[in-house]
Amino acid sequence: MAPVGPARPEGPAAFGASVEHYENFPVASWLCPAPLRPAVAALYHFARTADDIADEGEADAPTRLADLAAYRAALDEAFAGRPVPPRWQAVFTPLAAAQRRHAWPVALLHDLISAFEQDVRHTASGHRYTDLAELLDYCKLSANPVGRLLLHLWGVDAHAALERSDRICSALQLINFWQDLSRDLPRQRVYLPADVLRRHGVAVEDFFPGADAHDREREAVVAELCAHARGLMQMGAPLVHQVNGRAGWELRLVVQGGLRVLDRIQAIRHRSWAQRVTVDKGDLPWLLWRALWM
Repeated sequence: MAPVGPARPEGPAAFGASVEHYENFPVASWLCPAPLRPAVAALYHFARTADDIADEGEADAPTRLADLAAYRAALDEAFAGRPVPPRWQAVFTPLAAAQRRHAWPVALLHDLISAFEQDVRHTASGHRYTDLAELLDYCKLSANPVGRLLLHLWGVDAHAALERSDRICSALQLINFWQDLSRDLPRQRVYLPADVLRRHGVAVEDFFPGADAHDREREAVVAELCAHARGLMQMGAPLVHQVNGRAGWELRLVVQGGLRVLDRIQAIRHRSWAQRVTVDKGDLPWLLWRALWM
């Protein structure tokens, strides 16, 4: 399972790196069954391109939203067999081929675009998430669709499997948030939920660069959020026993990679607003060992 949704499709799971973007996830890795790699790669590039529209460069929010609307329209055109704008042909040609072969639920791809649109709107308006429940509603658009699309590829459709996939993907998205506090906050991307901040007597502004007060309280906020994400991951982890073959082993590594990032955050006393932790190839032996014993 190689989640590729918003908040940069680089969630906390493994050990690959692209030329232009640091990636935590093995995208279409050697563990992925070869017949499925083109579809996984097409899904990744679809989400990566939408993320760049939403997040890269100097465009203002209205321009980004207009481009995402055009991108959504191109998705529908491609799946209907009609021409798409030349700027996105390299994205939608392989995606449409994957759709013809695997019959993906198209609504899930639209959900991913909706999540990017929400990110643009929230960043522009300075929106602050009220609580973890609201943040998990965002994960339903930004992360959970990817797991369901991959389960569809793998031929897994049991209700329990879908629920576990949602928990894993939401956990991975949340771990990505807490891993990336030092990147997101300076860019006015705020995912820290207000109720947790209140519970520990701090505000979002206390996490911005230059703030140096309330260390114990800030650490407690991140610790609580990481514990919540770890619990979600552990509830979803039994999914690894419902996915067979090499795909199942990739999923084990994704789960263990997420847990490894949480361990790394804990090792810096949950001060991820000041230091970003990563997982890389040097962690592979540890991940493989932990995956073996799941």
